[in-house]
Amino acid sequence: MMMMMKSSVPVVALIALVVSRVQAFVSVGGSGNTHVTITGYAVMEKIREVCKAVAESEGREFNPTGSSPEELLRACLGTATGEVSGAKFRTALNQIYMQNGFVDRDFMGSAPHHFNNEAFTEGRNLIIQGTAAIKANVRTDNLQSARETLGRVCHTLQDFYSHSNWVELGNKSPYANLIRPDLNIENIADVAMPTCSDCASGTCPNQLLPAILNGKFLTSGYMGLFSPNKPQGKCSHGGETDLSSTQNPRGGISKDERLSYNTDLHNNAVNLASEATLELLEDIRGAIGNKDYLRLMGIARSAVLAFVIDTTGSMADDIAEAKRVAFNIIDSKKGTQDEPSEYILVPFNDPDFGPLIRTTDPDVMKSEISKLKADGGGDAPEMCLSGLQLALTGAPSSSHIYVFTDAPPKDTHLEKTITALIRSTKSTVSVFMTTSRRKRRALNVRSDFQVYYDMALASGGQAIEVSKSSISQATDIIVDTSTSALVTILQRSRDPGRVESFSFLLDESVSNTTIYITGSSLTFNLRSPTGVSQSNTVANGPLGTIQKVGNLQRIQLNETEMGLWHIDMTTTQSYTIKVIGQSAITFIYNFVEEFKGPHPGYAVIDGRPSAGSPAKLLLTLSGEKGPEALEVQEVALVEVSGVKVSNGTIEKMGGGDFLVTVKEVPEGEFVILLKGKDKTLSSLFQRQTTTQMSQSKVTVKAIADSSMLPGEEFKLNFTVTTNGSSGTYTISARNDKNIPMAHPSTLSLESGGSAQGTVSLTPPANTVSGTDVTLTIEAEGPGGSDSNYAVLRLSVLSKVTDLTPPKCEIVDVQGTCYSSSCSSSNWELSVNITDNNGTGIESISIQQGSGNLTQKEVEDGVMGLYEASCCSTSVTFSAVDKVGNVGRCSYTMKSSAGFRLISMSLPLWASLLLYGFLSDSFTL
Repeated sequence: MMMMMKSSVPVVALIALVVSRVQAFVSVGGSGNTHVTITGYAVMEKIREVCKAVAESEGREFNPTGSSPEELLRACLGTATGEVSGAKFRTALNQIYMQNGFVDRDFMGSAPHHFNNEAFTEGRNLIIQGTAAIKANVRTDNLQSARETLGRVCHTLQDFYSHSNWVELGNKSPYANLIRPDLNIENIADVAMPTCSDCASGTCPNQLLPAILNGKFLTSGYMGLFSPNKPQGKCSHGGETDLSSTQNPRGGISKDERLSYNTDLHNNAVNLASEATLELLEDIRGAIGNKDYLRLMGIARSAVLAFVIDTTGSMADDIAEAKRVAFNIIDSKKGTQDEPSEYILVPFNDPDFGPLIRTTDPDVMKSEISKLKADGGGDAPEMCLSGLQLALTGAPSSSHIYVFTDAPPKDTHLEKTITALIRSTKSTVSVFMTTSRRKRRALNVRSDFQVYYDMALASGGQAIEVSKSSISQATDIIVDTSTSALVTILQRSRDPGRVESFSFLLDESVSNTTIYITGSSLTFNLRSPTGVSQSNTVANGPLGTIQKVGNLQRIQLNETEMGLWHIDMTTTQSYTIKVIGQSAITFIYNFVEEFKGPHPGYAVIDGRPSAGSPAKLLLTLSGEKGPEALEVQEVALVEVSGVKVSNGTIEKMGGGDFLVTVKEVPEGEFVILLKGKDKTLSSLFQRQTTTQMSQSKVTVKAIADSSMLPGEEFKLNFTVTTNGSSGTYTISARNDKNIPMAHPSTLSLESGGSAQGTVSLTPPANTVSGTDVTLTIEAEGPGGSDSNYAVLRLSVLSKVTDLTPPKCEIVDVQGTCYSSSCSSSNWELSVNITDNNGTGIESISIQQGSGNLTQKEVEDGVMGLYEASCCSTSVTFSAVDKVGNVGRCSYTMKSSAGFRLISMSLPLWASLLLYGFLSDSFTL
């Protein structure tokens, strides 16, 4: 029988979760992606809970208009004006879900990652260490690393309930010790203790021996992927891929799949895995606070303002303009959905670059950019690519990054690393090149600056040549693109140019449509769906306003007329075209590959997809009312600089996900074009990606299975495989924190073969715990004819020795609350927070409640006084120590018709609330 969860979620939701899939505890893709479903259910429920608590604390309503993630996002972000895009939210969720699935691919044979082979202590250590890494990553604002680790931790935690006998032992709640660092796993069956009886059919409902059940011994099935051997008398995992299940005792105790003989056990395992995931998320929420928890989950405005600025002596005008634009964006968009959620600033000079300045506070951005001064330099090349590397690894994925410089790059050895990071992050790079006439005479601008043109083209950005006196006209592009819900409708490039007509479809949801055309001496004609036209010589015409500065022509449409538009290019000069707008309808994507094993699925390709085989993409559609209101009609790979269009076959995966297979992949660089229909408006739409991609015959694979320790050497193995030329492959590896590294400079490969290498890194002993290190490994074939890369995010985590959470004791409550008139009465509560001999109290926050908390440090901890209106009668405090352990206490004030609650000391019942993160509301 299905049991009710302790959360407020109706049991109906869990029933739907269980019966909606044929299988459970399997990976991403296929018909049974319930590992993702369990995680997704818990993630969304906790987001809803936290958003409601934040809304309450801010005194506003929280009323999602529907059940889709996009509608939840809109309600979480509040009532600020402007479009809301679900792309960042969906991207964050996918980072969690995909890493969850990676555990079945990358750690298929690892018993601790799945709680197989009775590896309980080792599996619990993965959860404890992973949770500590998540909290440390969030403290240092490395949210993507935190999400990826969270996905892996959730997988291991959930497998405990499917692979162990916890359910068979009759337990009705999750095993708290798995996520409590101060508690240990108890009563594990000895390695010599038999645990199962033989099951010749393999379909026995319960093979566990009576001694195991009666003694409440904890065991799990042994998985034999490569050998049938297992300790005598031990249970097997079971299933076709488990060779040990053919050895006595035969069968298996896995509850991965819901089958006729284990339906109740499987359903209970799903329930407990869901509850356990909720409890893990609650622990993380308590450690990082409500606001950072929502940022971790991708609940944030989509705009990001990111500048990489040359600060050499000739850049005073550029710095002043960057400051003006930043101040304008911050001041004009405050309080709207277009207000940036994050600010990135990276200065560079020669020989210095950085540091990366990253903040969510606009006043900090104003202060930091005001500190920049033009100074130094001398020789023309500067360390631009080093600064850009910091921005690409430090900014959220899909950011728009703007580079200001008047000199070519000195660090051109980073060019391929930058290209790899652009492809990995899907960020857009635009470069403002403000070379003076004197420098233009000394430099060949097109050739010396070619790397900037290549970066802009590869990322879907603009390479803008402009004089210093005119730069203020060119920076309007920053205002255009520093907005929420930005979408690309069309992007093309021609070099050399040719006479050609480009069509693009505008739908009813698109607003603020802008067209960018870059190139010299260009002629073109713009045509609307109703046949109205405007040439490039007409600055203010019937269709829009054309602004020309340097090599950029910016066309702002007067209105977004629905239908098919055309840009007729009538020039042989090279040019690029880009059409953007604002709309909630968008999509995100990843190239994926299928993997086999006990739980097959699809995993994201880290690098360029393999040549010689069909390309597979996993697309996630997003719209104002969620993906169910949208219909995908066509997905194609389109050559950016050519005419080839390769259509794919589309398979609907559910939840807004689509698997697309393209058999004939373009040979050159391509982007993704999606066409569909908004069913609510009966409007056709078109969207396109901006990041260029191509296939490769080389693959680079690397798996990071642990965090790095400060001051200690960390070794990472990688494998290079080729279906291309035999010979010597050049290996390079770089990281964004300048951590000393060693790696082989070359590897010898035969066509169809592979070779292994090792990268070793030693983070300095003073590296801050939670630091995120982006490592790029590149392999280039003989003669530079082909190459590929792998980009990994590694975390540096100090050893944690403080395992005990702070203690929270409510010592006094005063006040009277009347049910008839809550607004006219108040109540207050005193709380004492201590950490004994731990690392000390880092923060105390109100997790639920709309009152005010004042704090005062005392000899043995912190005293707090909470004051609230009787309209807000419940409060939950979170006390966090310096390593992320969480202590919690809750209290609910009961309203009374005329009863006066007197001041009293409450040590007895308050002591009931001193346990770590599992806290129930206590009502007086």
